[in-house]
Amino acid sequence: MTDPKILDGAAVAAQIRAEAGAQAAALAAAGAVPGLAVVLAGEDPASEVYVRNKAKAAREAGIAARTVRLPSTATEADVLAEVEALNRDDSVDAILVQLPLPGGTPHARVLEAIDPAKDADGFHPVNVGRLVQRKPAPVPCTPAGVLELLERSGVPLRGARAVVLGRSDIVGKPMAMLLTHADATVTIAHSRTRDLPGLCREADLLVAAIGRPAFVTADFIREGAVVVDVGINRVSEPSEVARLFPGDEKRAAQLAKNGSVLVGDCHPGDVRARASRYTPVPGGVGPLTIARLLWNTVELCRARRGAR
Repeated sequence: MTDPKILDGAAVAAQIRAEAGAQAAALAAAGAVPGLAVVLAGEDPASEVYVRNKAKAAREAGIAARTVRLPSTATEADVLAEVEALNRDDSVDAILVQLPLPGGTPHARVLEAIDPAKDADGFHPVNVGRLVQRKPAPVPCTPAGVLELLERSGVPLRGARAVVLGRSDIVGKPMAMLLTHADATVTIAHSRTRDLPGLCREADLLVAAIGRPAFVTADFIREGAVVVDVGINRVSEPSEVARLFPGDEKRAAQLAKNGSVLVGDCHPGDVRARASRYTPVPGGVGPLTIARLLWNTVELCRARRGAR
């Protein structure tokens, strides 16, 4: 990437994947090949792509990866039965249940059924509590990847004013906790926050994870702030694509070919104009999520098999 303002998530992800691969090789040499199992229920196209990419990355890192496929008719009981079988399988060190589950199946009980010692995503309440207390535990992959990106890119966090836009259990809340542990002063903002743009403009570091395409515009961003865009949204309306990417022939070609283009939670032109450093979409946060999944798998293997 040629823009010096870009925080290159792909490059940092490659570093993490190489480190995870080296650790996996050392474990394998000691007779402990890390094992990852992904439970995929239904036939959601996006989930199919995510799971395929995760399995490929795991195999490249020397991790034994398997995908447990369930039909779109699978019930909560079916998923729970598979999770319990994986909990008992000693060759499996890390379990990931790909969300969303089909038919609107609630996922809370499923995630809580995963053995906390095999919780690849770090979503189990036990691991959430351990994160709060700064005890060893798997950390949710996306916020962990964002923290790695910021630290390895030399973004100062100690004493920084950070705003996390979004309060999800998957990204927003753990992101705020990790930044707090890094000695930033953190505010969680959301759709009900009063004067949301004004609050975000106070941030030295703005992490956008609200799930709304191009929601963060210039009036949210203080000149010179660092902006991390966690959002991955698809825009298919030609007029909207033209508004967000004026004169961008590459994006126009993508729209014609695929029927949509990717855009983050930040307006791409506004964030480029106002931020001192920022993550692009795609190529920013996305690669880090898979990289941290590999790292979590290796660490869970090390902990389960007494190799710490």
